[in-house]
Amino acid sequence: MEDEQSFSDICGGRLALQRRFYSPSCLEFCLSCPRITLRSLTAVTCTVWLAAYGLFTLCENTMILSAAIFITLLGLLGYLHFVKIDHETLLIIDSLGIQMTSSYASGKESTTFIEMGQVNDVVINEAIYMQKVIYYLCILLKDPVEPHGISQVVPLFQSAKPRLDCLIEVYRSCQDILAHQKATSTSPEGGDKIISASNRRSHSGMGAY
Repeated sequence: MEDEQSFSDICGGRLALQRRFYSPSCLEFCLSCPRITLRSLTAVTCTVWLAAYGLFTLCENTMILSAAIFITLLGLLGYLHFVKIDHETLLIIDSLGIQMTSSYASGKESTTFIEMGQVNDVVINEAIYMQKVIYYLCILLKDPVEPHGISQVVPLFQSAKPRLDCLIEVYRSCQDILAHQKATSTSPEGGDKIISASNRRSHSGMGAY
């Protein structure tokens, strides 16, 4: 099952949140960021070329115009390949872990996977950004030394920067998955199955003797 909701980021831009239900223990979120517009691309290109033309009129050197074209193309490719993110995906599987994928405008993808055994909790935190308070979703990782300690905080949806209402939707679903994982890991049925399996092995071993 899949549903889609519209939200906005901290700057007022439109965001689309797609939620895909694969099973009670597997859920995926895909947050689509605003795409680059022709207006903004034209504005940046014209600004660079007008500045280059102004320098050309002063210096009368054609290399300035060639350098402006080269810088514009190189900067655009670098922006699309390393900066502009179109989609941020969060996949949660209670028996495996959490996978975060960032899809760039050029088609490049960056993936990070965290095993469920390392996850302590998923929380909504607050921070100061551009002289105002914003909220962000983050994963708290367990400290291998101290059982109740936190070793690292991994923020989610850093590029999209959704507002609190969008974060709450993702947070609630994440908590449902984590609660399901804790319930299945501590279920007495799992322990009974392990004990019965070990008993069968021990009886078969005695029969061999």
